[in-house]
Amino acid sequence: MNLTEYADAEMMAIDLANVLAGELRVALGANDRALFVVPGGTTPGPVFDALCDADLDWARVDVLLSDERWRPEVHVRSNTRLIRERLLVGRAAAARYLPLYAKAAEPEAVLAELEANIVPALPIAVCLLGMGADMHTASLIPGADRLEEALSRNAPVLVAMRAPGAQEPRVTLSARVLDGAIAKHIVITGARKRAAIERARHMRPIEAPVAAVLDGAVVHWAPEEGE
Repeated sequence: MNLTEYADAEMMAIDLANVLAGELRVALGANDRALFVVPGGTTPGPVFDALCDADLDWARVDVLLSDERWRPEVHVRSNTRLIRERLLVGRAAAARYLPLYAKAAEPEAVLAELEANIVPALPIAVCLLGMGADMHTASLIPGADRLEEALSRNAPVLVAMRAPGAQEPRVTLSARVLDGAIAKHIVITGARKRAAIERARHMRPIEAPVAAVLDGAVVHWAPEEGE
């Protein structure tokens, strides 16, 4: 992995948005469409705010979450809700959104349908991921019921995941799909996550799932306010 440090989160959001826009332009210059994978959570919000009005052909960009909680998109815990409010606005409203949720009690009932919608858009051109202090990325979570399958070389595109203490099931892109992205970025803030990602470099993915996507990734880090 390569580490890029910033003085603060605001500078990181602006610079990272410019990097992502540039890579999407390159991808669109070489292909009819470009698949852009993004995370949920609070950290990428300012990046989306800076990126949504970037001058590129958004109508040829497919936007896909790295993972989603099994909640309707109007739910406060839905990652889709964040994407619609912070990224798919302005010029980026022209992008095509590929959902990771469909109306069903359990994700397994519609997983094949969701996957069939994603496969034609692969591989990922530009992938932005987050990471938790427990070294999870997407919904590749330590201790989750199907983590070993999601980390396998032969993993399906999508894996339904249930993790200890989680309020709902999740659907996640598998590690092989995420790691196959042409450009990979991980955005984190704070000293705790900085220490975690340094530890992950020397751990097995089953213990530190983010390790499965670190090779060739650029990690963007800024201190939290007050650090």
